Amino acid sequence: MPELRKDPILRRWVIIATERARRPSDFLGKKKDTKGPVGFCPFCDGNEDKTPPEIFALPHGNRQPNTSGWRTRVVPNKYPALAIEGDLGRQGVGYYDRMNGIGAHEVLIETPDHDLEMGDMSISQLVMILKTYRARISDLLNDRRLRYLLIFKNFGAAAGASLEHPHTQLIATPITPRAVKQELQSALDHFHDKERCLFCDILYQELREEERIVSANDHFVALCPFASRFPFETWIFPKKHAAHFSTSSDDLLNQLAYCLRDALKRIATALDSPPYNFVLHNSPNVMSRARHPGYWQTLDLDYHWHIEIMPRLTKVAGFEWGTGFYINPTPPEQAAKYLRDVKVSFPD
Repeated sequence: MPELRKDPILRRWVIIATERARRPSDFLGKKKDTKGPVGFCPFCDGNEDKTPPEIFALPHGNRQPNTSGWRTRVVPNKYPALAIEGDLGRQGVGYYDRMNGIGAHEVLIETPDHDLEMGDMSISQLVMILKTYRARISDLLNDRRLRYLLIFKNFGAAAGASLEHPHTQLIATPITPRAVKQELQSALDHFHDKERCLFCDILYQELREEERIVSANDHFVALCPFASRFPFETWIFPKKHAAHFSTSSDDLLNQLAYCLRDALKRIATALDSPPYNFVLHNSPNVMSRARHPGYWQTLDLDYHWHIEIMPRLTKVAGFEWGTGFYINPTPPEQAAKYLRDVKVSFPD
């Protein structure tokens, strides 16, 4: 029988359509993204002058900016959703509110190798990418106009990628997005009620039951959420409570690299490298200048940063848009078992 499951974090209901249950093989053959010969790519090594001037790169060394020899590189998005220059200009327009489109929109080029996917990278390269995330978040947190910084990756055209070259994006906004605000509110309410972190409580139960665990190491766990919106949706959490990704140590990023690569490789192997999105949900910028009294005062105690990976295997259609419900034909317990049991291998 189908089930309705409630997500305790976002407080939304999901339909787990058990009578429509689908295995990984049911999704194969639907991948539309095929790689052909590489034409001109502005992100490839040697084309540094074809992008806007870089903001950041690793390694630093003696390399001159905007030249080859980098392992990760960050440039402004050529067609930014938000502009970095200017002031917010908040104002009322009758009953409505408006402000200037102030923010940041950056492209984090993950590797000089045009065809190297995250699940196939070396740990050292993934650590470079995670250090780049940390560096850019830390820098933009100094801008008090910005309330929220979102790291996200679109892999494959069906997931919104316009260029094949491996890259992630960062958008910083002057408001806290609604989905993140709901996470924050749920975490705050849980803390006020129980004086514990909601995410830590969920992790404690998941690690004890092991039914939805995909993989884990000493510091991180990958799992399919109880109320998964999408087939094979996978979240990654630090086991130890942490509200801010930007404070992660090098050792912690090294452990995260292993867990992230493992999860992505399992999804790619089980589902023939499907399109996917991932997002890094981090704490908002508590130093932003426009704050309400008591703005997230217990954030360090109640919020828990995490990564959400969402394979694009089903369509969001009229029912989902009209109700806010999601219909997932693959129970997360079944998805986790498939991913857990799949055989994977890595270059190092």
